[in-house]
Amino acid sequence: MDELLLEIITPSKSAFKENVKSVTIPGTAGSFQVLHNHAPLISTFEIGLIKIQMPDGKLFYYSTSGGTVEVLDNHVLVLAETLEHVEQIDIVRAESALQRAKERLGNKDSKEIDTVRAELAMARAINRIQIAEKYKKM
Repeated sequence: MDELLLEIITPSKSAFKENVKSVTIPGTAGSFQVLHNHAPLISTFEIGLIKIQMPDGKLFYYSTSGGTVEVLDNHVLVLAETLEHVEQIDIVRAESALQRAKERLGNKDSKEIDTVRAELAMARAINRIQIAEKYKKM
């Protein structure tokens, strides 16, 4: 069967290591899919959705906040800043994070606000909410 080994590592753990049919990654210039015999590649990726298709056709969806990916000889190594399976996303927590980020960005008078950090927090929260709403089983 045309498979590749996918390994996903986060700063806290080895999160996934299995043979898969394909993986779709949110690249900085748009999402891209890696299949068997993909050309060698090293790339960064952004906040978004990692979609994994298993050999039996089953799909897994993960929220990520970015990282790097290396593809070489049917081995895909993903170094992700964060990785959260769709079923583990806490929508209430994500909505709370979104609200905090909006409040920080709305407080233009404070010089203590790190705007870039607040914008990234808002993007991560929106990503988690959208993925959960679209892919989480009810």
